[in-house]
Amino acid sequence: MPELVLVDLDPSLAPFEPDQEIQDLLRASGGLNVGMDYLPGSLTLDPAVDPVDPVLAARVLWLDALVDDVDRTWRNPNLLVWHGRPWLIDHGASLWWHHTWRALEAATTRPLRDGDAHVLLRAAGPLADADADLAPRVTPALLDEVLAVVPDAWLEDGEPDRRRGPRPLPHRAARPAGRPRRLAGAAGGRPCRRLARAVRVVHAARGAAGRARRAC
Repeated sequence: MPELVLVDLDPSLAPFEPDQEIQDLLRASGGLNVGMDYLPGSLTLDPAVDPVDPVLAARVLWLDALVDDVDRTWRNPNLLVWHGRPWLIDHGASLWWHHTWRALEAATTRPLRDGDAHVLLRAAGPLADADADLAPRVTPALLDEVLAVVPDAWLEDGEPDRRRGPRPLPHRAARPAGRPRRLAGAAGGRPCRRLARAVRVVHAARGAAGRARRAC
């Protein structure tokens, strides 16, 4: 993944952008933002042409299932090739439920939406192997470490009180409190509930694709 940095965006840059949609985003995004390193000369990765390590493909699929990233399909891979290596970009569609915490419970139990359209589905190795390797690494301590780098200004409720302005969320240390069930069993090597279901969906999609090819 390209290097991430914090940048203070000046919305007055918007008129210099020819794309109207991006202009609107620039105007609405003044202040502190996350910036991603630009990879000059990079090209969109096409698994049909560019070789992808099956182990890496399975890890990316595992990650996208964990963070609910629905925006890595063949229509919009959000994968680049740079200096012969694949790079993951644009995770803006991940963790969509943070816009409404009421959706958190459903998000932790259902499979990855459009998982059968994931751009690396056909290239991925065994997802159970990826889960066995990666799940134990996602610990409460790691989540605390990740949340510690999030600027305080971003930890605001998206539903402001008209009289008092945005309501601050509970202390950042409390935010992962509802998530251990999502990662339940990781330390013991058992698949996360969500990943277990995602694995079943992926294998079912693979089976359907194989049956369709044989039928042809």
